[in-house]
Amino acid sequence: MLNHCRGRKIRLYGFNNLTKSLSFNIYDVCYAPSKSSQIDYLEYIDEEYNSEKLRSILEEVTSIIEANIVNISTQDYVPRGASVTVLINEGHHPAGGDAVAHLDKSHITAHTYPENNVANGIATFRVDIDVSTCGTISPLRALDFLIDSFDSDIVLLDYRVRGFTRDIKGRKVYLDHDITSIQDYISDEILDKYTAYDINVMSDNIFHSKMQLKNMKLENYIFGSDAAKMAKAEKTKVRTLLKKEMQEIFECRNIFERES
Repeated sequence: MLNHCRGRKIRLYGFNNLTKSLSFNIYDVCYAPSKSSQIDYLEYIDEEYNSEKLRSILEEVTSIIEANIVNISTQDYVPRGASVTVLINEGHHPAGGDAVAHLDKSHITAHTYPENNVANGIATFRVDIDVSTCGTISPLRALDFLIDSFDSDIVLLDYRVRGFTRDIKGRKVYLDHDITSIQDYISDEILDKYTAYDINVMSDNIFHSKMQLKNMKLENYIFGSDAAKMAKAEKTKVRTLLKKEMQEIFECRNIFERES
Protein backbone atom coordinates (compact mmCIF):
# COMPACT_ATOMS: atom_id res chain seq x y z
CA MET A 1 0.00 0.00 0.00
CA LEU A 2 1.41 3.40 -0.96
CA ASN A 3 2.00 6.05 1.65
CA HIS A 4 0.50 8.84 -0.47
CA CYS A 5 -0.44 11.98 1.42
CA ARG A 6 -3.86 13.10 0.24
CA GLY A 7 -4.34 16.78 0.95
CA ARG A 8 -7.22 19.10 0.11
CA LYS A 9 -7.38 19.91 -3.59
CA ILE A 10 -6.52 23.49 -4.50
CA ARG A 11 -8.88 25.41 -6.76
CA LEU A 12 -6.74 26.94 -9.48
CA TYR A 13 -7.22 29.86 -11.80
CA GLY A 14 -6.67 28.68 -15.36
CA PHE A 15 -4.05 26.14 -16.37
CA ASN A 16 -1.70 24.53 -13.85
CA ASN A 17 1.75 25.88 -14.78
CA LEU A 18 3.78 23.80 -12.33
CA THR A 19 6.45 21.58 -13.91
CA LYS A 20 7.10 18.28 -12.12
CA SER A 21 10.34 16.55 -13.09
CA LEU A 22 11.31 13.03 -12.05
CA SER A 23 14.77 11.79 -13.03
CA PHE A 24 16.45 8.59 -11.98
CA ASN A 25 19.23 6.18 -12.75
CA ILE A 26 18.69 2.45 -12.43
CA TYR A 27 21.73 0.15 -12.31
CA ASP A 28 22.00 -3.60 -12.88
CA VAL A 29 25.33 -5.18 -11.91
CA CYS A 30 26.67 -8.62 -12.83
CA TYR A 31 29.88 -10.66 -13.01
CA ALA A 32 31.00 -11.86 -16.44
CA PRO A 33 34.41 -13.51 -15.88
CA SER A 34 35.56 -14.19 -19.45
CA LYS A 35 35.88 -11.92 -22.46
CA SER A 36 33.26 -13.95 -24.33
CA SER A 37 30.81 -13.77 -21.40
CA GLN A 38 31.30 -10.01 -21.21
CA ILE A 39 30.45 -9.67 -24.89
CA ASP A 40 27.47 -12.00 -24.43
CA TYR A 41 26.23 -9.89 -21.49
CA LEU A 42 26.45 -6.64 -23.46
CA GLU A 43 24.63 -8.24 -26.40
CA TYR A 44 21.98 -9.64 -24.05
CA ILE A 45 21.39 -6.22 -22.49
CA ASP A 46 21.33 -4.55 -25.89
CA GLU A 47 18.63 -6.96 -27.03
CA GLU A 48 16.67 -7.08 -23.76
CA TYR A 49 16.46 -3.29 -23.52
CA ASN A 50 16.50 -2.17 -27.13
CA SER A 51 14.51 0.85 -28.29
CA GLU A 52 11.35 -1.17 -28.91
CA LYS A 53 11.38 -2.58 -25.37
CA LEU A 54 12.02 0.89 -23.95
CA ARG A 55 9.21 2.24 -26.12
CA SER A 56 6.72 -0.26 -24.67
CA ILE A 57 7.81 0.64 -21.13
CA LEU A 58 7.38 4.37 -21.73
CA GLU A 59 4.02 3.85 -23.40
CA GLU A 60 2.87 2.08 -20.24
CA VAL A 61 4.22 4.94 -18.12
CA THR A 62 2.17 7.36 -20.20
CA SER A 63 -0.92 5.26 -19.55
CA ILE A 64 -0.23 5.05 -15.80
CA ILE A 65 0.08 8.82 -15.38
CA GLU A 66 -3.00 9.27 -17.61
CA ALA A 67 -1.31 11.35 -20.28
CA ASN A 68 -1.61 11.24 -24.07
CA ILE A 69 1.17 10.47 -26.54
CA VAL A 70 1.81 13.18 -29.13
CA ASN A 71 4.97 11.78 -30.71
CA ILE A 72 7.55 9.03 -30.17
CA SER A 73 11.16 8.95 -31.37
CA THR A 74 13.34 5.83 -31.00
CA GLN A 75 17.00 5.14 -31.72
CA ASP A 76 19.37 2.20 -31.29
CA TYR A 77 23.11 2.88 -31.31
CA VAL A 78 26.26 1.12 -32.52
CA PRO A 79 27.92 -0.55 -30.74
CA ARG A 80 25.57 -0.37 -27.72
CA GLY A 81 22.70 1.54 -26.21
CA ALA A 82 19.27 2.89 -27.09
CA SER A 83 17.20 6.04 -26.61
CA VAL A 84 13.48 6.79 -26.66
CA THR A 85 11.77 10.18 -26.38
CA VAL A 86 8.00 10.50 -25.91
CA LEU A 87 6.23 13.83 -26.21
CA ILE A 88 3.06 13.82 -24.11
CA ASN A 89 0.20 16.07 -23.04
CA GLU A 90 -2.77 15.87 -20.73
CA GLY A 91 -5.30 16.93 -23.34
CA HIS A 92 -7.98 14.73 -24.87
CA HIS A 93 -8.09 13.51 -28.45
CA PRO A 94 -11.15 14.69 -30.39
CA ALA A 95 -12.89 12.46 -32.89
CA GLY A 96 -10.63 13.66 -35.72
CA GLY A 97 -7.53 12.31 -33.95
CA ASP A 98 -5.67 15.62 -33.54
CA ALA A 99 -4.26 16.37 -30.09
CA VAL A 100 -5.37 19.45 -28.20
CA ALA A 101 -3.69 21.26 -25.30
CA HIS A 102 -0.28 20.42 -26.77
CA LEU A 103 2.32 20.93 -24.02
CA ASP A 104 5.79 20.83 -25.53
CA LYS A 105 7.45 20.71 -22.10
CA SER A 106 5.81 17.41 -21.13
CA HIS A 107 7.97 14.48 -22.11
CA ILE A 108 9.44 11.12 -21.11
CA THR A 109 12.91 9.95 -22.13
CA ALA A 110 14.96 6.80 -21.61
CA HIS A 111 18.63 6.19 -22.40
CA THR A 112 20.66 3.03 -21.78
CA TYR A 113 24.38 2.70 -21.02
CA PRO A 114 25.79 -0.86 -20.92
CA GLU A 115 29.49 -1.15 -20.01
CA ASN A 116 31.98 -3.57 -18.53
CA ASN A 117 35.28 -3.60 -16.65
CA VAL A 118 37.65 -5.95 -18.48
CA ALA A 119 40.05 -5.87 -15.53
CA ASN A 120 37.79 -7.62 -13.01
CA GLY A 121 34.80 -8.98 -14.97
CA ILE A 122 32.21 -6.62 -13.49
CA ALA A 123 29.61 -5.46 -16.00
CA THR A 124 27.13 -2.68 -15.30
CA PHE A 125 23.97 -1.64 -17.11
CA ARG A 126 22.50 1.80 -16.47
CA VAL A 127 19.23 3.24 -17.70
CA ASP A 128 18.34 6.90 -17.23
CA ILE A 129 14.66 7.79 -17.11
CA ASP A 130 13.31 11.36 -17.15
CA VAL A 131 9.61 12.15 -16.80
CA SER A 132 8.74 15.84 -16.98
CA THR A 133 5.11 16.93 -16.83
CA CYS A 134 3.16 20.15 -16.52
CA GLY A 135 -0.46 20.43 -15.54
CA THR A 136 -2.09 18.00 -13.14
CA ILE A 137 -0.50 14.74 -14.34
CA SER A 138 2.17 13.45 -11.96
CA PRO A 139 5.26 11.36 -12.84
CA LEU A 140 5.37 9.92 -9.30
CA ARG A 141 2.52 7.53 -10.07
CA ALA A 142 4.80 5.47 -12.34
CA LEU A 143 7.60 4.80 -9.85
CA ASP A 144 6.66 1.23 -8.89
CA PHE A 145 6.22 0.18 -12.51
CA LEU A 146 9.55 1.66 -13.61
CA ILE A 147 11.54 0.09 -10.78
CA ASP A 148 9.93 -3.29 -11.51
CA SER A 149 10.62 -2.97 -15.25
CA PHE A 150 14.37 -3.38 -14.76
CA ASP A 151 16.73 -5.50 -12.66
CA SER A 152 17.18 -2.64 -10.22
CA ASP A 153 20.17 -3.15 -7.91
CA ILE A 154 20.71 0.58 -7.37
CA VAL A 155 18.09 3.30 -7.86
CA LEU A 156 18.98 6.99 -7.63
CA LEU A 157 15.97 9.33 -7.81
CA ASP A 158 15.54 13.08 -8.13
CA TYR A 159 12.21 14.91 -8.07
CA ARG A 160 11.67 18.63 -8.36
CA VAL A 161 8.67 20.90 -8.76
CA ARG A 162 9.45 24.09 -10.68
CA GLY A 163 7.63 27.34 -11.27
CA PHE A 164 4.29 28.33 -9.81
CA THR A 165 0.60 28.43 -10.64
CA ARG A 166 -2.17 30.54 -9.08
CA ASP A 167 -5.26 29.80 -7.06
CA ILE A 168 -8.59 31.45 -7.79
CA LYS A 169 -7.62 34.41 -5.58
CA GLY A 170 -4.48 35.03 -7.61
CA ARG A 171 -2.03 33.79 -4.97
CA LYS A 172 1.01 31.86 -6.16
CA VAL A 173 1.04 28.10 -5.51
CA TYR A 174 4.48 26.46 -5.61
CA LEU A 175 3.39 22.90 -4.76
CA ASP A 176 0.00 21.40 -5.53
CA HIS A 177 0.40 18.02 -3.79
CA ASP A 178 1.62 16.70 -0.45
CA ILE A 179 5.11 15.21 -0.41
CA THR A 180 7.80 14.80 2.23
CA SER A 181 9.85 12.17 0.36
CA ILE A 182 9.92 10.36 -2.98
CA GLN A 183 9.57 7.21 -0.90
CA ASP A 184 5.99 8.30 -0.07
CA TYR A 185 5.12 7.25 -3.62
CA ILE A 186 6.86 3.86 -3.64
CA SER A 187 5.02 0.79 -2.37
CA ASP A 188 6.05 -0.79 0.92
CA GLU A 189 6.57 -4.08 -0.92
CA ILE A 190 9.31 -2.54 -3.05
CA LEU A 191 10.83 -0.40 -0.29
CA ASP A 192 11.23 -3.45 1.96
CA LYS A 193 13.73 -4.86 -0.56
CA TYR A 194 16.02 -1.83 -0.40
CA THR A 195 18.15 0.21 1.94
CA ALA A 196 17.01 3.76 1.23
CA TYR A 197 17.67 7.25 2.47
CA ASP A 198 16.80 10.80 1.48
CA ILE A 199 18.55 14.09 0.89
CA ASN A 200 15.76 16.68 0.59
CA VAL A 201 15.61 20.47 0.31
CA MET A 202 11.92 20.85 1.03
CA SER A 203 12.08 24.66 1.09
CA ASP A 204 12.97 24.54 -2.62
CA ASN A 205 10.77 21.52 -3.49
CA ILE A 206 13.81 19.37 -4.27
CA PHE A 207 13.73 15.70 -3.27
CA HIS A 208 16.44 13.03 -3.65
CA SER A 209 16.33 9.36 -2.67
CA LYS A 210 18.89 6.56 -2.95
CA MET A 211 17.99 2.87 -2.90
CA GLN A 212 20.29 -0.18 -2.75
CA LEU A 213 19.06 -3.77 -2.89
CA LYS A 214 19.47 -5.45 0.50
CA ASN A 215 19.86 -9.13 -0.42
CA MET A 216 22.16 -10.47 -3.11
CA LYS A 217 21.85 -14.07 -4.32
CA LEU A 218 25.14 -14.76 -6.05
CA GLU A 219 23.66 -17.11 -8.66
CA ASN A 220 21.57 -14.21 -10.00
CA TYR A 221 24.67 -12.12 -10.66
CA ILE A 222 26.86 -14.58 -12.58
CA PHE A 223 26.72 -14.36 -16.38
CA GLY A 224 28.27 -17.08 -18.50
CA SER A 225 29.40 -19.20 -15.55
CA ASP A 226 27.87 -21.57 -13.01
CA ALA A 227 28.00 -20.20 -9.47
CA ALA A 228 27.37 -23.68 -8.05
CA LYS A 229 30.66 -24.92 -9.54
CA MET A 230 32.74 -22.09 -8.11
CA ALA A 231 35.13 -22.76 -5.26
CA LYS A 232 34.33 -21.07 -1.96
CA ALA A 233 37.27 -18.68 -2.29
CA GLU A 234 36.15 -17.61 -5.77
CA LYS A 235 32.58 -17.04 -4.57
CA THR A 236 33.88 -14.83 -1.79
CA LYS A 237 36.00 -12.85 -4.25
CA VAL A 238 33.11 -12.35 -6.68
CA ARG A 239 30.70 -11.38 -3.94
CA THR A 240 33.20 -8.80 -2.67
CA LEU A 241 33.66 -7.37 -6.17
CA LEU A 242 29.90 -7.07 -6.70
CA LYS A 243 29.27 -5.45 -3.33
CA LYS A 244 32.11 -2.99 -3.90
CA GLU A 245 30.70 -2.02 -7.30
CA MET A 246 27.22 -1.48 -5.87
CA GLN A 247 28.51 0.50 -2.90
CA GLU A 248 30.57 2.78 -5.14
CA ILE A 249 27.55 3.51 -7.33
CA PHE A 250 25.31 4.03 -4.31
CA GLU A 251 27.77 6.43 -2.66
CA CYS A 252 28.91 8.03 -5.95
CA ARG A 253 32.56 7.62 -5.04
CA ASN A 254 35.40 5.16 -5.60
CA ILE A 255 36.28 2.84 -2.74
CA PHE A 256 40.01 2.21 -2.87
CA GLU A 257 41.22 -1.12 -1.59
CA ARG A 258 43.90 -1.03 1.11
CA GLU A 259 47.28 -1.75 -0.34
CA SER A 260 49.06 -4.70 1.21
